[in-house]
Amino acid sequence: MLERLKRIVIGGARDIYDPRIFHNVSLIAFFAWVGLGADGLSSSSYGPEEAFRALEGNVHLAVFVAIASVITVFVISTSYSQIIELFPTGGGGYLVATKLLSPTAGMLSGSALLIDYVLTITLSIASGADYIFSFLPADWLPYKLYFAFAALFFMTVMNMRGVKESVLPLVPLFMVFIVTHVFFIVYAFAHNAGDFPAMFAATKTDMRNTQTALGTFGMIFLILRAYSMGAGTYTGIEAVSNGLPILREPKVKTGKHTMRYMAFSLSFMVLGLMIAYLLYDVKHVPGKTLNAVLYASITRGWGTGGYVLMIVTLLSEAILLLVAAQTGFLDGPRVLANMALDRWFPTKFAAFSDRLVTQKGILIMGVAAFLMMAIARGSVDFLVVLYSINVFITFSLSQLGMVRHWWLERGRAEHWRKKLFINGLGFSLTTFILVTVVVLKFTEGGWITIVITCVLIGLAFLIKSHYQNTAKLLKRLDSLVEAAGYGLEETPAKTAAPAPAFDPAGKTAILLVSGYNGLGLHTFLNVVRQFGGVYRNFAFIEVGVVDAGTFRGSEELDALKKRVGEDLEKYTKLARTHGIYAEGFSSFGTDVVGEISKLSPNIIDRFPNSTFFGGQLVFPNPGIFTAMLHNYTIFAVQRYFYNQGIPIMLMPVRV
Repeated sequence: MLERLKRIVIGGARDIYDPRIFHNVSLIAFFAWVGLGADGLSSSSYGPEEAFRALEGNVHLAVFVAIASVITVFVISTSYSQIIELFPTGGGGYLVATKLLSPTAGMLSGSALLIDYVLTITLSIASGADYIFSFLPADWLPYKLYFAFAALFFMTVMNMRGVKESVLPLVPLFMVFIVTHVFFIVYAFAHNAGDFPAMFAATKTDMRNTQTALGTFGMIFLILRAYSMGAGTYTGIEAVSNGLPILREPKVKTGKHTMRYMAFSLSFMVLGLMIAYLLYDVKHVPGKTLNAVLYASITRGWGTGGYVLMIVTLLSEAILLLVAAQTGFLDGPRVLANMALDRWFPTKFAAFSDRLVTQKGILIMGVAAFLMMAIARGSVDFLVVLYSINVFITFSLSQLGMVRHWWLERGRAEHWRKKLFINGLGFSLTTFILVTVVVLKFTEGGWITIVITCVLIGLAFLIKSHYQNTAKLLKRLDSLVEAAGYGLEETPAKTAAPAPAFDPAGKTAILLVSGYNGLGLHTFLNVVRQFGGVYRNFAFIEVGVVDAGTFRGSEELDALKKRVGEDLEKYTKLARTHGIYAEGFSSFGTDVVGEISKLSPNIIDRFPNSTFFGGQLVFPNPGIFTAMLHNYTIFAVQRYFYNQGIPIMLMPVRV
């Protein structure tokens, strides 16, 4: 019943052997623009307003803020296009900082980005709920938080179904936002084309008045402050380079097209809205956004049709804010998986579900966003203070890494000076915004974001330390096997003896291995030593686990299959040195227990008089921390075989 319910809610398992699997689960540039660009575009609902209101009445200076914002969007997007070229399999802030600066810098960048994606999900859903409930009766307001929780749950489930499944339903909603906003901006410009000279004259007057009142430096500071307060506008740009693995081949071309769509659409929205505020002399009205005031001003006198159009446009903003949470669900688990592969976080976060998504990562992002929503009580004002700090940590580290790369490659890379200039400019802009935002938001509550990020960084150091200590123990295990004369890199050093013929009636030891390593060799040698000549045949089973590290393209899957084949060949040669007949069996998938359950019936048919064996590491001082960071897959396999009435023996291997 539970399995049927799972298939209904999440969907059936995907077939990794399907030659079109990467095509079926990947996104073309347009869909990527929807899934990854919604975060950036949704910021036009609050980013331009934050910058405009920060001018404190000197509204015509918004022209300079708008131009600076557009330049920043194109500088950051162009610099990330260069990152896409340099990291064609995916170059988010974590990987860029890790490879171009240091693993520790990468961990700092990745940790900051994870918190930012949790806040992206929480703030987007809370803002969307605010917009939607602003159209509903006031009596409904107590249910707003419950609505936010329901939306969060729905998006978590949709993402567990798969990437494309979570994006396709959003396309019509996304397009309504694009069409309505383009219409209003184009109309505002066309209808007021004759007012542009007066607007520019007013801008000059505003500059002179501000300069007289505050001085030249005071005016510049005011513009820069407003520019920094609109920093939320740029928060979604990094998502494309981080989400490159889910894009359609050729990934680099698709990624650059997606980045171009995002840059042009976001620049158009930011510049268009801020100029439209000036053309219609938009003023802040309590309880309404500047966009709502703008659309009401434009549609005044249009009758019922104008009112309906305004409502649809505002609803599209509300819905797009909900959709923007998708960026956090797409890229947050991917960052977590990459960090898990490098042992900064538990390796289980790199595991795939049978829907070929990092299900545990999606769940942890959903749970973290749920907790943040509960703590903030859905307050957008509180969440906005916490938001947009961390993403600029990642921006700055990524740009610094690229600057270092082009400097080291000077004279060798083509157009290195131009690329160095672009990333250098990007580093300067993002670092300036980072420092400004931290200073402005720190006492208002921004320190909470910094504390949470520091706690996550401390946890990452602890986890990494544990895995490093475990690696040292495993190295000792490998060394003992090497000392016994069985090399780990090559086939066994002993001279292979002719193996006896296959004896179908002979006792068979079926050994579960996870690679040609110290654990597998120790287990094999223990079986041989403890049971003497009891077993005439050996069968080795290895499951090639498809996870975030291997599911990046057909080449990675082919490499996995080749490695598993080589491992099994080494084991069979090793068995022959002991005069034992041996065969190897392999399977590939996301679930080790499931793949073994598929293989075992045929193997038992071939070797009816058989016993399964598996090795399990025994740590010196096991604890809760050890249980959290290691999978103990063999115990799950043991439970499966016990339920099937199949004998299995676990061989403890102390390290």
